[in-house]
Amino acid sequence: VQLQASGGGLVQTGGSLRLSCAASARPFVINDMGWYRQVPGKQRELVASITYGGSTNYADSVKGRFTISRDNAKNTVYLQMNSLKPEDTAVYYCNAKLRATVVHPMNDYWGQGTQVTVSS
Repeated sequence: VQLQASGGGLVQTGGSLRLSCAASARPFVINDMGWYRQVPGKQRELVASITYGGSTNYADSVKGRFTISRDNAKNTVYLQMNSLKPEDTAVYYCNAKLRATVVHPMNDYWGQGTQVTVSS
């Protein structure tokens, strides 16, 4: 199972982007999914997460501007980013806690990262 992220790009301050991340195959079990971001020289930080049942959690810096959602039938997680700021510029990574097959343990899976650049 691989996670395939898409939707990054260059946008002006105040603009919007929507990130998507889909599992390449149907996992045996999939639990929490989320988005993290990282800038050079800093640790990767949680942006938002969502449980299988739809409960969400956001970093304070994005509350009210970003919305995370998921489609369990498609094993896909989305991040709608509105009112973007230059400080949102980063590489965004999707994450999923899943068991690929019945013989695999629960583990963290990461997407390849997608660049989001917000110009001032």
